[in-house]
Amino acid sequence: MSKNPQHTWNESKIVDDVSYQQTDAELFKALLEGQSSNNNIEDSTALIPGTILKGRIVEITKDHVVVDVGLKSEGLVPIEEFSDPSNVVLDGEVEVLLDQAEDDNGQIVLSREKAERMRQWEYILEHCEEGSIVKGRVLRKVKGGLMVDIGMEAFLPGSQIDNKRIKNLDEYLGRTYEFKILKINIERKNVVVSRRELLEAERISKKAELLENIKEGDVRDGIVKNITDFGVFLDLDGIDGLLHITDMTWKRIKHPSEMVQLGQKLEVMILSVDREKGRVALGLKQKESNPWDQIEQKYPPGTRVKGKIVNLLPYGAFIEIEPGIEGLIHVSEMSWVKNVTDPSEVVKKGDDVEAVVLSVQKEEGKISLGIKQAEHNPWDDVEKRYPVGTNVKAEIRSLTNYGAFVELEPGVEGLIHISDLSWIKKVSHPSEVLRKGDVVDACILSVDRDSKKITLGVKQLSNNPWESIEKTMPVGSLVKGKVTKITAFGAFVELDSGIEGLIHVTELSDQTFGKVEDVVSKGDDVTAKVIKLDPEHKKIALSIKEYLIDQNHTSHDDIILTSNKRKKKSSEKDREDSED
Repeated sequence: MSKNPQHTWNESKIVDDVSYQQTDAELFKALLEGQSSNNNIEDSTALIPGTILKGRIVEITKDHVVVDVGLKSEGLVPIEEFSDPSNVVLDGEVEVLLDQAEDDNGQIVLSREKAERMRQWEYILEHCEEGSIVKGRVLRKVKGGLMVDIGMEAFLPGSQIDNKRIKNLDEYLGRTYEFKILKINIERKNVVVSRRELLEAERISKKAELLENIKEGDVRDGIVKNITDFGVFLDLDGIDGLLHITDMTWKRIKHPSEMVQLGQKLEVMILSVDREKGRVALGLKQKESNPWDQIEQKYPPGTRVKGKIVNLLPYGAFIEIEPGIEGLIHVSEMSWVKNVTDPSEVVKKGDDVEAVVLSVQKEEGKISLGIKQAEHNPWDDVEKRYPVGTNVKAEIRSLTNYGAFVELEPGVEGLIHISDLSWIKKVSHPSEVLRKGDVVDACILSVDRDSKKITLGVKQLSNNPWESIEKTMPVGSLVKGKVTKITAFGAFVELDSGIEGLIHVTELSDQTFGKVEDVVSKGDDVTAKVIKLDPEHKKIALSIKEYLIDQNHTSHDDIILTSNKRKKKSSEKDREDSED
């Protein structure tokens, strides 16, 4: 119908601009039975508004159609109420509804539109009931839904339009669908229909049929209807199936959206069917051969491969060596020459690299690779380049409590243990004799290629004085040195050779004295006699007393005199201090 006013739906009724004034129940019943009054009725006062009359078109103007219904006067019908222009012809027969028996001008008021609605309503009551299936064409949008022509206008709520999310109602306008009548309200003369219920019923029917006939290994088409972090849900024409992210591709992906998008059509394989729960598991990668089936034959350990870095993690880098096949290069397998703690120090995402297959775990889908193995290992011939006994120059890289690490060349380091720093000095920490960054001369002591360990020594560059001590400083020989340390049990003396000897308190003098300091002081130059040697434990015992005896006491009095003078001066100073 043309130029109809908009209708508004509020759950229970459609507010229509038509207000029928029928009050006679018997007349309404007669109308439903098709017993309407006709235009043979001569007494218009006996007619009730709402009666359908047959009339003849006697005149057509710009705005109205004049209809003769056999009453005392002709009636006017607005021309826009004629939805079908073919009905507007002179002498044409038309049904109209008596809207008013007489208006203020004494003119009867007729309505073609209301007559049509009355006939439509009669048809609905006669042929349809709640639950009936009818065809209809979507006419227009209204608040809350759509209006549908099913022989009369019916309301289609927005929630009943489709069983999927609707983005735009305009796509339904002008289209013809089947609808299910949800409600017929006789009092308000309106009908509510649903398309969704039919779609749901069809989906349930198809689902039951699919579940009955579908089997593992089948290949079906599906439409992507939802994408989640763990996979994709597909509509298999009536049943939903889950395509898990692990079944989408043989290669590694972070999110399903990397491969599919909403509305996309996919051909998938049925992996499993749970008929009781109505669940179907789908696979996409299963349509292709598994690249891991022949992986052990294709990539045995030692094989050189080329690939692209596709992912970096704290513990290593993943490299794709062919579609669906990725291997891990652990940080420990990235360099011979440095300790790699972050893979980005060596490679970047997108880099093309060459690597060597270290191991293959087919069942776990893992391949271990190394890029340092594709390069020369400096430790392979390290024994030839650094034979034991070789003197080398090396840079101090770091100091520890137990020694100093030195770099012989990139990737080759060695250790100078604290015990190999000096033959004669007791070193408590390497920092006493070495500094980081110093270049030192050292001697190769041992090489362990398998453990990647080289030990070096500094003291080995010179002869061990303790090995010839019995020849260079035999017992009974005289030596000179400087007092370096005073203890309660004696004085330590550094000899000219650098070796340290001990003069025990009993060997300082043959005279009675109180403290070691009464005889010698730190820094004094002394001459002593070697009285005992212990090369194994690196000990020399010295004696001033024996030296003086050997000198026939010639200097003994001088020693004692010197000591007494020292004591006298000390006493005088103490006295002066007390007097002050």
